[in-house]
Amino acid sequence: MKLSQRLSHLQAMVDGRYQHIWDCCCDHGLLGAALLKKQVAGTMHFVDIVPGIMQTLQGKLARFFPLNQDATSPQWRVHCMDVAKLPLANYPSETPQLVIIAGVGGELTGELVSAIQQRADALGQNIEFLLCPVHHTYQLRERLDTLGLRYFDERLISENQRCYELLHVARHGKQPITAIGDSLWSQAPIETQVVYLRRLLKHYHQVVRGSKQEQKPLLERAISDYQAQLDLLSA
Repeated sequence: MKLSQRLSHLQAMVDGRYQHIWDCCCDHGLLGAALLKKQVAGTMHFVDIVPGIMQTLQGKLARFFPLNQDATSPQWRVHCMDVAKLPLANYPSETPQLVIIAGVGGELTGELVSAIQQRADALGQNIEFLLCPVHHTYQLRERLDTLGLRYFDERLISENQRCYELLHVARHGKQPITAIGDSLWSQAPIETQVVYLRRLLKHYHQVVRGSKQEQKPLLERAISDYQAQLDLLSA
């Protein structure tokens, strides 16, 4: 199947070769299969906690990417498990491994990144993350910064009247992660930026009214930051 624009952008952000790539919450496994075809990983790992999804995916992978002893053939593994518990210890690597988490909320994405990074630190392994949360990117970005992660690349794209932030981050990233993004705003079309910022502001204005008192400072800071960015575009 042809990749969506969102998945195509994620695929393009995998610009190197990794010994292990983990496609997490992989659903139908389209992104992982595309990367497998490009042979950008020694082993491509597909991870999801839903048994039915993984059984179907394993059948398709076995059909289109049969495993054999030929070192030049694509290698893959299917893991039906909690993404927070990736078996990194079973796959040691002297080079960074890439973990892709796309299609889940920013809060859950932050929890998964935190758990995986903690596991990697304990094992002395280097991990990179390629992330595409469906919402709550402000909270996610602040958490990534707290974890000591930095970014290699960040992009804002629009697909089917929805906007997505794509982030490639790691401890050894090149730039500090800011709460609303930095180079994010210099690449996307102005129309996309304006639509996205207006939607974010509408959302946070609605959320802050019904939020608990301890949540208000972060939400109000998000409103202030996004409004300032929108004002810059309108100047």
